[in-house]
Amino acid sequence: MKCFTYSLIFVMLFACAVTTNAQPQQQQQAASTVTVKTADGATTNRARLDELRAAGFEALYNLDYEGARRHFKEITKLFPDHPAGPQFLAATLWTQTLNESRRLQSSLYNSESFYGKTDDKVDQRIVDQFRELTRAATMLSKARLKANPQDVEALYFLGATEGLKAAFGVAVQRSFMAGLRDGASGVDRHRDVIKLDPNFHDAELMIGLYDYTVGSLSLPIKILVGIGGVRGSKKRGLLTLERVAKEGRYARDDAKALLIVLYKREKRYADALAISRELAQKYPRNYLFKMESADALMTQAALARQSNNAAQAAGFEREAFATYDALLQDRAVRESSRSLDLIHFRYGDALFVAGHFDEAAREFLAAASTPGAESTLATLARLHAGQSLDLAGKRKEALLQYRSVLERPDVDNAHEEAKRGLREPYKIRNEKSTS
Repeated sequence: MKCFTYSLIFVMLFACAVTTNAQPQQQQQAASTVTVKTADGATTNRARLDELRAAGFEALYNLDYEGARRHFKEITKLFPDHPAGPQFLAATLWTQTLNESRRLQSSLYNSESFYGKTDDKVDQRIVDQFRELTRAATMLSKARLKANPQDVEALYFLGATEGLKAAFGVAVQRSFMAGLRDGASGVDRHRDVIKLDPNFHDAELMIGLYDYTVGSLSLPIKILVGIGGVRGSKKRGLLTLERVAKEGRYARDDAKALLIVLYKREKRYADALAISRELAQKYPRNYLFKMESADALMTQAALARQSNNAAQAAGFEREAFATYDALLQDRAVRESSRSLDLIHFRYGDALFVAGHFDEAAREFLAAASTPGAESTLATLARLHAGQSLDLAGKRKEALLQYRSVLERPDVDNAHEEAKRGLREPYKIRNEKSTS
């Protein structure tokens, strides 16, 4: 259960980090006429902030981090007293750090060992820069609230900053308890936002996720936290997120990104597939949404096979494989090369599940040998390549991969699995899920 709870916080990932681009309902219609002082004392139209915000998050969702930073730095320049600039820059830094470490694909690390391991090396410059940006956003939000305690937008940004700190602490620094505290505080701030402005639906995203997470706890833990006044409901949480997806102003896509993962948790794979396809079409340069679609297709294929519908299963698999092939042939993807290791890895997973073990080994080895492959992913890829080769009846080649895993730093129990592989050929084990 601990793994599942941390996974949900972890899954805030891309979504919660970027839900800081909202403004109160009562300001929306007047946005085109509101002016704000710039650094040199002049005034500029509030609509300019919204233009920069929209362009910045369009770039961020397309994984164009430099483009996003250009727009958000312009906000900081034009609106030095507004928390939006540093907040958005912090979200960009966090998202890029997570993507480059491949942790935007949480399924790669969905195990107890990942959540218990705390010795990952984090670039201290990134940590310092993140802290500086979130500190600035917090100070600017509090300054506005001091001047006007009813400033809904400032209250929203204050809570969003705390939510962002929680996500960074959990996913990057592995500071789980600190992350939980920051996340709970952010949810409280956003509940206060809703009290001041019931139509500010973007503020409900963190609230909905919190409700779902607490509602997912086991009964003993739920009783324990209930003593402290903590309540939650999976059903209410999902309904809240679905409302944000339909009625939110800026956070609609953020809610949809969350719903992809939560729908999979709820075994609503067709719904997850529909949303991932929608977002993949809207943000064509974001390969992550395409891989989410492929993952949902593979799950539906497995369910079809369980129902003895081999033809339908084969159709789902073909579409999933075609998705990966298209990604690997995409010129922009190949030129960036940063995503190739992950795409090969996830393709290998799909082929493995479908029983194509030779092809799976090929993709895992391609992931491990991709220039600049992320170290952790490369280790796991070699381990899975060994297991695939064992299942393909290529024991000697499998042994080479297990030995290569032991020559690399341990990650996610890879050494233990490799040693087991050296002792005996790998066999598919029917293990109970810890989720």
